Amino acid sequence: LMQTSEMLRKICVRNLVRKYCRGLTAERKVQLQQKVVTSAVFSGKKEGYLESLSQPFLETRLKESDLNPKVLQLIRGENIKYVTPVIKYDRNGFKARERLLVLTQSSAYVVEMAKIKQKIEYSTLKGISTSNLSDGIVVIHVPEDNKQKGDVILQCEHVFETVTKLCILANKQSLVKVVKGSLRFRVGSGKEGTMVFSVGPEPQVFKDKTGQLTVV
Repeated sequence: LMQTSEMLRKICVRNLVRKYCRGLTAERKVQLQQKVVTSAVFSGKKEGYLESLSQPFLETRLKESDLNPKVLQLIRGENIKYVTPVIKYDRNGFKARERLLVLTQSSAYVVEMAKIKQKIEYSTLKGISTSNLSDGIVVIHVPEDNKQKGDVILQCEHVFETVTKLCILANKQSLVKVVKGSLRFRVGSGKEGTMVFSVGPEPQVFKDKTGQLTVV
């Protein structure tokens, strides 16, 4: 009797799940698929993850029509999937620059107005790093070759959304690292820099006396 009862319970649960899945809209399915990836990457690792669960991801933060026509012409033929405003930090002086991050089907672009400042093909992506704290810093690690100036240091307002979109499009979920304390990044020409993460009374990003990029 107990075996029959358990079997009926499993069948009932399976039917309820099937009914729920069939009732999902295409948009809702995409949301759930993305949130599953976010969970795998960030759950139990980065502050703010639990708060992000109730916030639906947007398809994009800016429309394709918001991009400069010159940029659209330069990346013509590529299917633009996601665009978001970011702050990019220079690799040497760490000056903050307003930029756009444009994710297409095959590459990530760092854009300044009508210029493409850096292009990273997903096939060459070496890694994506974030801290375990509540900051929005993302470091995109690139190969050490003549095509690349060095790793890309970005600050994103919607860090969970942006990293999830990037690792899904690049199919590089396993390359996302959530680090504690500090991380190393490539400046270019064989040089490396260090970024230090700490906790303080107010958020700030600055170059400290030792020349390190400090994220509070």
